[in-house]
Amino acid sequence: MLHSRKLQYINEIARCGSIRKAAARLNVASSAINRQILALEAEIGVPIFERLPRGLRLTAAGELCIEHIRDVLKNYERLESRIRGLKMPQAGKVSIVTTVGLAAGPLPDIIARFIGQHPRVRVQLRNDGGSTTLNPVLTGEADIGLGFNIQATPGIRTLANFDVPIGVVLPPGHRLAGPGGPISLADVVQERLVLAQTGTSLRDVINLALAPLPVSVEPVVETNASEMLKQLVKAGTGLTLLNPLDVIVECRRGELVFRPIAETHSRQPMKLFARARAPLDAATSLFVEYLMTELMALMQELQANGSILAADK
Repeated sequence: MLHSRKLQYINEIARCGSIRKAAARLNVASSAINRQILALEAEIGVPIFERLPRGLRLTAAGELCIEHIRDVLKNYERLESRIRGLKMPQAGKVSIVTTVGLAAGPLPDIIARFIGQHPRVRVQLRNDGGSTTLNPVLTGEADIGLGFNIQATPGIRTLANFDVPIGVVLPPGHRLAGPGGPISLADVVQERLVLAQTGTSLRDVINLALAPLPVSVEPVVETNASEMLKQLVKAGTGLTLLNPLDVIVECRRGELVFRPIAETHSRQPMKLFARARAPLDAATSLFVEYLMTELMALMQELQANGSILAADK
């Protein structure tokens, strides 16, 4: 590919913020990378990096350049994928960014089944906090994203929307863990609570649900780590409020119980999305179709059993 090495060098420096780190990751000499930067800056007539005492930072011109560079690299990657597809049908690579809870929840099983059916496709899965799930898709670092409470954003197109209920997560044997349908928040707030940290999208949904109650809720622990919330519930520290997809694995193992709350407005929208200007290649389109089918099946399963998740007896 014409100029591919120069583009890769600049892209890696933008990621790392350092010529030395980029050189180490690319296994090339720092001087070679520096020469490519100087050559490009001379070619376009403006600096693309601001030299700082502890690294490099993109200038305004550099921000424009890196957007173009990532478009070029991504388009070339799609071209390579299509050429491979001519030789080996259904070959290619898919990159997806999602939340920590989904990455540890239903997605590993879904991806494993997909790879079983399409062994020539490679899947790259990364997880980010909810506030950053959009960024890798916007910058072209990931093909698709799956996250909660994703607002309409320029440059992003929606592939699918899912309406996920919020519920209470309890340890087995808790007095509120038995069958009986949705549970009232008025009963839940009588217990000690461990909740998502203030300022997170999940906590915003929880606060909206708690607002009509005449009592002030003071959680004993707040954290932005869903895994920690689940561990605290297992340890008996308190109950938490999550969506069922974040705890589906633990519920199937019998480690936790999920019961939906009765307040019908307590829901967390989940969105599957992609970059607006970038068409999906064959492998990514295949994965998106498979993922949507699997997620719809999961949502139908939750709806069929009233969103109550517990181990099979």
